Amino acid sequence: MANVGLQFQASAGDADPQSRPLLLLGQLHHLHRVPWSHVRGKLQPRVTEEMVCERSDAFASACALARAFPLFTHRSGASRRSEKKTVTCLTNATEGVRLAARIVDTPCNEMNTDTFLEEIKKVGKDLGITPTIIRDEELKTRGFGGIYGVGKAALHPPALAVLSHTPEGATQTIAWVGKGIVYDTGGLSIKGKTTMPGMKRDCGGAAAVLGAFRAAIKQGFKDNLHAVFCLAENSVGPNATRPDDIHLLYSGKTVEINNTDAEGRLVLADGVSYACKDLGADIILDMATLTGAQGIATGKYHAAVLTNSAEWEAACVKAGRRCGDLVHPLVYCPELHFSEFTSAVADMKNSVADRDNSPSSCAGLFIASHIGFDWPGVWVHLDIAAPVHAGERATGFGVALLLALFGRASEDPLLNLVSPLGCEVDAQEGDVERDSKRRRLV
Repeated sequence: MANVGLQFQASAGDADPQSRPLLLLGQLHHLHRVPWSHVRGKLQPRVTEEMVCERSDAFASACALARAFPLFTHRSGASRRSEKKTVTCLTNATEGVRLAARIVDTPCNEMNTDTFLEEIKKVGKDLGITPTIIRDEELKTRGFGGIYGVGKAALHPPALAVLSHTPEGATQTIAWVGKGIVYDTGGLSIKGKTTMPGMKRDCGGAAAVLGAFRAAIKQGFKDNLHAVFCLAENSVGPNATRPDDIHLLYSGKTVEINNTDAEGRLVLADGVSYACKDLGADIILDMATLTGAQGIATGKYHAAVLTNSAEWEAACVKAGRRCGDLVHPLVYCPELHFSEFTSAVADMKNSVADRDNSPSSCAGLFIASHIGFDWPGVWVHLDIAAPVHAGERATGFGVALLLALFGRASEDPLLNLVSPLGCEVDAQEGDVERDSKRRRLV
C-alpha cells in the first residue's frame, strides 16, 4: 500500500481494466442515470455495467479511497516491490489524509517531537510559510505551563509550533489547534500493559490539522488561518509532573494535577489560550484524541463534537455526513459539568471527580474554560480518539472534516459544495450584529 500513489486527473484516458485495474465509487441510485458513453472507455471490453457518483459525493469518495492506501510501513517485503501503482483522485485532500495517517502510524522512536517539527517545517516550506516555534525552557519562561509540564520529562523536549496563513482581504481569523502527544505513557499515573500499546496515535489531532492545513492553503484559503500544534511526549522520569503539582497555564489560571494521564487537555488549554490572546482568533477549533470515553459516548466511527454554538454543532454533523468523517454531538452544559474540576487549592483540577458524569464533555469544557465560557467567538472541540484508527492502522480522520467544514472559506468550488456553512448561517444570524462577524464563514 505504501507504494501506491494517488493522483487526480480530469480524464484518465481509455484503458483495459484487465491490464489497468480500476476502482469506481458511487451510490447505487445514481448509477442508472449515467450514459454508457461516459464510462465505456475505462470499462470495455471487460465490463458492461457502469458506476459513478454525483459531484457532491466526489470529495467523500476520494477521501475514503485515500484511507485505503496508507503510506507508512516497515514490512520487509514492501521495500522489494519495485512497481509503483497510481490511483486517480483529488490530490491535495487525499495527500492530506495520507500525511495525517502516516504520522499517526509512525512509532514514537521515529515520530518524536523533533521529527514532528520537521514534518511541520516541511509543510511550511512547501507553502512558503516559516513556522513559529517555542520549545523546551522557553515554554516555561513564557508561561506555557500545560505543554511544558506534560513534556518536560521526555528526552525530546515539548514545543508549541504555529503555521500562519494571512492573505490580503481576509475578514476573520480561524485557528485550528491540534493535540500532538507523540506518545502517552500516562506519566506517573501510568497506563497498564493493555492500554498503553497504540498510544503512538495520541498525536492524531495535530496530524489531522497539519494535513488539512496543507490541503486548505493549496486549494486557496481566503481568510486568516493558523495551525497550532501542541507537541509533547507524556513520559516518566525524575523530572515528570507529579499528582498534587500545581501548574500555571498560559491562560493565567492554575491547575492542580490529580491525574497525569489527563494530559491532552493541559496542552490544548495552552494552545487555545495562545490562539485567543496572541492570534486574535474569531473561531477556535481544537482537535484531539482526548478521551477513551469518546468511543463509549459516540462510538468507533463518529467523532464527538462539543461547542458553544448550536449552529456550528449542526454544521459539524452535516460536514461529517458530506465528507465521510462522521460526527455526533456531546452535551454542552458547563453550568452543570464544570464543577467536576473543583479544587481547594487551585483554580481547577485537571481530571473529574466523577468519571460517570459525561467525562468526554467535561474534558472539552476544561479546554474551553481557558478561553472563558463568556468568550464571544466560536469554539469547537472535536474528540477523535476512536475514529483516528481502524484496527491497527490510522485513518487520517479529521482532514476531510476540516476541509469540508471550512469549505466556504476556500476558493475550491468542490469544497464550497460540500461545506454546510455560509449563506444559511449568515441568513440566520444576520439580525444579530454583535455575533455576525465572528460566526460566519464568507
